[in-house]
Formats: sequence, structure tokens, C-alpha cells
Amino acid sequence: MIRNWLTIILLTFSLSVFSQTIKDTSLFIPMIRLNYSFNNPLGDMADRFGANSAVSFSFLAKTKSNILFGYDFTGLFGNKVKEDVLNKIATPDGEIINRLGKFADVLITERGFFTGPQIGYLLPFKKPNPNSGIYFLVSGGLLQHKINIQNKNEDSPQILGEYLKGYDRLSNGFALKESVAYLHFDNRSLINFFIGMEFYQGWTMSRRDFDYNLMKKDTKKRLDMLFGFKFGWIIPFYKKMDDTFYYY
Repeated sequence: MIRNWLTIILLTFSLSVFSQTIKDTSLFIPMIRLNYSFNNPLGDMADRFGANSAVSFSFLAKTKSNILFGYDFTGLFGNKVKEDVLNKIATPDGEIINRLGKFADVLITERGFFTGPQIGYLLPFKKPNPNSGIYFLVSGGLLQHKINIQNKNEDSPQILGEYLKGYDRLSNGFALKESVAYLHFDNRSLINFFIGMEFYQGWTMSRRDFDYNLMKKDTKKRLDMLFGFKFGWIIPFYKKMDDTFYYY
């Protein structure tokens, strides 16, 4: 019992010391960031998809000189698909017939991701502390998206297996992502967050060997863009002078 109370007292004292430090000093802060964003497509992507959502997981570190660097993975999800990729095998009403001669249960959505390293800079504010402010991040990596076709009962062989690849329009290529946001570290270490906007530009192409709608390989070069607003939470790892890490 005495050991437990000593641990609580020491931890409280450590957090109090850090609370005083973050107010006055620019610190090296590694962090894990989780965020949600709502995006509108632009360019060629707007012809294929409607608005989508994105969930990101990233590791980011802020140096004492306010340089930011890390790695980002973002998953893209959407329910609005504008291109009718199954029109050649569907009924006039847009239904797919399964092997039993009934209407198949088919769900068509958007799926994709962006992944790559990121680097940027934080413009700190005096208040609430020199570790909070406006940051600029640039990421370079891979953008991929496809039309996700789900035959829930797997009873329609015309959209299963290798046949499915002729309809899903899987595309990917090199992409850039720029972010501008406000980054906030709480002086009491209770609420750490960021909020801002981001912009994607992807130079992509179809990666399928054959497109059943075109009846040939799709060789079009695409410019896929997204513009969105994001907000997220930060899980920071603080390093003290004795090289002990505190996580909370």
C-alpha cells in the first residue's frame, strides 16, 4: 500500500514538473495522431466518386526547433459511386441476376488509402505555450482507390474472383498531400488535438489488365484530387531529462 501511494505521489510530481516546462520551453514531442476528415473530390476523381470520409493514423515527432516529421496512413471510405460499372451485365433496372435467377444483393462503395512519409514546420504561439501553433505538413506517397463491389451472398459468378477485377477500376499512383492545421498541447496534459484542412493531388492510372466496360485496358492518365477538413486527437510521449518516458 505504501509503495502504491509513493508511486502516485511521484507520478503527480513528475506531471507537475512537465506542466511547468511545456508552458515555457519548446520540447521534443513524439506523438501518435488519430483523425477523421470529410473530403470533396476534384479533378478526375470527381467524375467517379462523391464526397468521402477518411480515417488517419500517423506517427509524428516535433523537434525543439519545431520541425515536424513522421509517417501517415489514411483510409478512404465513401458510399457515392457515380460510374455505373455493371451496366453491361445488369438488367434495365440496374439489377444483377444471381445463379438462382433472382436479384443479387450487391453493394457498391468507394475504398482507398494514402500512405507516405511527411515533413513540416510548426509556427508556435506564445499562448497557451510554445509547443502549440499553426503547422504545415507535406506528405508524398501512394494514393490508391477502387470501386468496391460486394456480392454479399457470393452467388453471382459474373462479379466474383478474376471477373471482379474487370469492373472495380483499381487505380493508384504517386500523390502529394498538404495539410494546414492548428496544433494544441494542453498545459495540464488533458486535451491535445489538431484541426485544419488538407489537399491531395494524385497522378494515378488503372492497374487492371482489362476493363469490361471499355473492352480493353484503360490507359488514361488521371489527376485525382481531394480537398477536406479534418480534426483529431493526439497521444503524446513526453521525454524528461532523466530519459524516462511518460505516456498519458
